[in-house]
Amino acid sequence: MSNPDKSIDPRILASAREEFLSKPYEQVSLREICQKAGVTTGAFYNRYKNKEELFDALVAPTLETLKSYSDGIESFNYDHLDNQDMRKIWELTPETQRQTVEMLYDDYERFRLLLCHAEGTRYANFIHDFVSDVTARSYRFAVEAYRRGISSFLIEEEELHMLLTAYWSTMFEPIIHGLPKENALRHSEAVAKLFNWTSVLGF
Repeated sequence: MSNPDKSIDPRILASAREEFLSKPYEQVSLREICQKAGVTTGAFYNRYKNKEELFDALVAPTLETLKSYSDGIESFNYDHLDNQDMRKIWELTPETQRQTVEMLYDDYERFRLLLCHAEGTRYANFIHDFVSDVTARSYRFAVEAYRRGISSFLIEEEELHMLLTAYWSTMFEPIIHGLPKENALRHSEAVAKLFNWTSVLGF
């Protein structure tokens, strides 16, 4: 019995990434992807049901990165944080901004797929969906901060969603415009000056 060709999946994904990054989703041809990958359409359909599932496979690692990022922020046990630590969670510093930019640029091409080439896929509203998840997590923090008397008021969840949409939209802009990481890092410093989250949350 011959061993399965383990190079097929990476070749399909590499070819697909190139195609999805170079043209609108609707114009991407599975036949062309297979030709460039040097595989048969039969080999493709043994692995993926359709173009949508292929796109899902391409962006899945990025979505997992974002989930881990959000999980990490929310993993704090608030009962073990003093009030000063609670405030620090929302401080935008050069280091926290650098970490965010590094996360984005470590996965640059997949973020480009989600931000610039997802029209026609279930990720067409990627920013809105991502921010909705971040808002739900952040609002739980805001409620806890208000309960403990750390914040002087409780921000409305809808307002928090709008502000987080503005923040993440501007953080994604360098990738949308194809800027190098050095530019994105400088941009993130300006963003930190624009968004004073501790003030927004009433700290």
